[in-house]
Amino acid sequence: MKVVGRAMSTYGSRMFIIQCDAAQLPGLYSEVMDRRTKPVGRIMDVFGNVKSPYALILSHGPCSVKPGEKVFARESRIPATARKEPFRSATR
Repeated sequence: MKVVGRAMSTYGSRMFIIQCDAAQLPGLYSEVMDRRTKPVGRIMDVFGNVKSPYALILSHGPCSVKPGEKVFARESRIPATARKEPFRSATR
C-alpha cells in the first residue's frame, strides 16, 4: 500500500479528483483506500501535467473522502491484458 496523493474535490456523488505524486503514481483501475484501509473506489483516469498529475476516482458508493485527506492505493491484481472478455467491435 502506498500514498497516492490528496483529495482535491468531489464531482457529483460518486467521483472525486486527487492530486497525485508523480513518483508514486499507480496504474489504472488500482484500488484506492482511505487512511483506515477501507476501499473507497478505483482509479478511472489520469490526466494533467506529467510532473503533477491528477486522477479521477470512481467510488463504490457515496463519496466518503473529504478534500485534503490522503488516499492510498493497492495495485490491481488483474492486468488489463488478462481480462476474460476481449474487446469486440460494435460493427459486426
